[in-house]
Amino acid sequence: MATPLSPRELLEKLVSFPTVSCDSNLALVDWVQDYLTGHGIPVTRVWNAARDKASLYAHAGPQAQGGVLLSGHTDVVPVEGQDWDTDPWAVVERNGRLYGRGTCDMKGFNALAIWALVRAHAQGVQRPLQLALSHDEEVGCLGAPPMIDHMQASGFPKARAVIVGEPSRMQVVTGHKGTIGFDVRVTGFEVHSSLMHTGVSAVMEAAALIDWANDRNVENRARPPQGDDALFDPPWTTLHVGQIAGGTAHNITAAHCAFGLDMRCLPGEGTERWRAAWEDERARVEARMRAIRPEARVESTPHFDVPPLRPEADNPAEALARRLTGDNAPHVVSYATEAGQFQQAGYSTVICGPGDISQAHQPNEYIALDQFRQGQAFVDRLLTHLQE
Repeated sequence: MATPLSPRELLEKLVSFPTVSCDSNLALVDWVQDYLTGHGIPVTRVWNAARDKASLYAHAGPQAQGGVLLSGHTDVVPVEGQDWDTDPWAVVERNGRLYGRGTCDMKGFNALAIWALVRAHAQGVQRPLQLALSHDEEVGCLGAPPMIDHMQASGFPKARAVIVGEPSRMQVVTGHKGTIGFDVRVTGFEVHSSLMHTGVSAVMEAAALIDWANDRNVENRARPPQGDDALFDPPWTTLHVGQIAGGTAHNITAAHCAFGLDMRCLPGEGTERWRAAWEDERARVEARMRAIRPEARVESTPHFDVPPLRPEADNPAEALARRLTGDNAPHVVSYATEAGQFQQAGYSTVICGPGDISQAHQPNEYIALDQFRQGQAFVDRLLTHLQE
C-alpha cells in the first residue's frame, strides 16, 4: 500500500496540475483515482459528454447512509494576463502564506478532504466519510449536477450532511445567491446610418437590453431587502454585462451584436422570477425590431443556472459544522457554489472551508498557513466525530 501523503504534499501535487476550466482535468483525476485506489478506496468517475473531463466520488467507512460528504471542484481560473511573482503551478511558501493557483479556491480544501478520506479508511470510522470532486465549477457549476445524479442513480449511500469547502475563512455559511447566465445574440439589418430608420442596429438594440438591466439594478438597490436577504453584500439582486462585441463600421447599422448577461439573485426572489422577467423584455425588444425588419431577432441561450443555497431549519450539516468550528454567527455569501445544487438534490448542505474568497481568481493567489492549519484541525475533529 502506498505511503500516505501529508496535507501539504497533497496540496503541492494538486496545484501542479494546471486544471484551467478551458482545458482537461483528467491528469489530476487520474492521479487522485490512482492515489485513492492505492490506499484501498474505490473511486467512481463521471465523464462529461466529450470525455475530456471527469468528476469523481469515493466512500470510506461502512456502506451505510448517514455519513458526511466533503465536496470540492478540481478546476481553476486562468492565469494568463495576470502578473504573478511565482510559478502559479507550484506551491511557494512566503511570510506565512502558500502561493499558487488554486491554493485558496479550492485545492487547499481538496487536499484536506483527500487526506481525511485516506485516514478514515485506514483507521476505520463508525459512520462514512465521502468525497466528491467536480469539474467546470468555475464556468457555471456545470459538473456537479450530473455527478450528483450519478451518485443517486447508482445507489451511493446518501450522506446526512454535505460540506462544500469553498473558502469561507472556516465560517459556517448557510446561504448564497442563485446565478443565471445568458449568451445573447442580437441580429439586426444593415443600412447606411443616414437611413437608420429603415434598418435595425443590433448594437443599439443590445444597448437597450443592457439599459433594461441597469434600470433593474437601480430599482433593486432601492428596494428594502426582506428577511435573510438583508444579510447579503450587496442585499439586492444584481444584473451584469461584462463583455460585448458587434458592429462593422460607424456609419452602418450593425448586423450583429453579442453579449453575456449574468444575474445574481437573492434566495428570497429566486432565479425563475428573473428568468421570466428577462424573457419578457427580450421578446418585447425583438417584436419592436421585427416590426421594422422581420428577419431581425434576439436569441438568448442559457449558459448556466445555479440555484441559491437557502438557510434551512434543523439543518444537520449546519449543526455539525457549527459544532466542529464553534462558529454560531449567521453568514451568507454573494458568490454561487455547488452547495445550492446539493441542497436542491435533497442534501443538507453548508459551505465551510479554509481561505479567503478575496484571494480567489487573483494573481499571486494564496491561502494563509493559519487557515490551512485550521482546515486540517476541522477535518481532524470531523474524523473524531465519525468515530462516535
